[in-house]
Amino acid sequence: MAEDRANSSEALARRLAELADSKAASEIVVLDMRDLVSYTDFLTICTARNERQARAIADEAKLRLKQEQKLLPAGSEAAESAGWIVLDYLDCVLHVFTAEARQRFGLEDLWREAPKLDLPDGSRDVRGHLYGAAHG
Repeated sequence: MAEDRANSSEALARRLAELADSKAASEIVVLDMRDLVSYTDFLTICTARNERQARAIADEAKLRLKQEQKLLPAGSEAAESAGWIVLDYLDCVLHVFTAEARQRFGLEDLWREAPKLDLPDGSRDVRGHLYGAAHG
């Protein structure tokens, strides 16, 4: 049972990364927090060019997870003026930052001991034909 939960939370973290990539987020990282904290399994962190793109990334994640898995965030915080949006899916938390906010808050530095999941190169695998068709 615990293994199923771990697999499903990792799959969710990877799906959040894919969805962020589908909206052209950059510097996507998934941190494995299972051995470090009790309140979540994974942090998916990404960078948006600006607040508008950050909102688009968060909206895409909410919409797709609701459609695909009937999953809604347990909580969300939109400190858009601070350049940071958080979607809390309990086992996984999505952090969407502008570049300035990501540097200022430094979550990766705070959790530098957390292992990072290997993710596919988004420009080839995640965006794939959909992104390429729309963007040349």
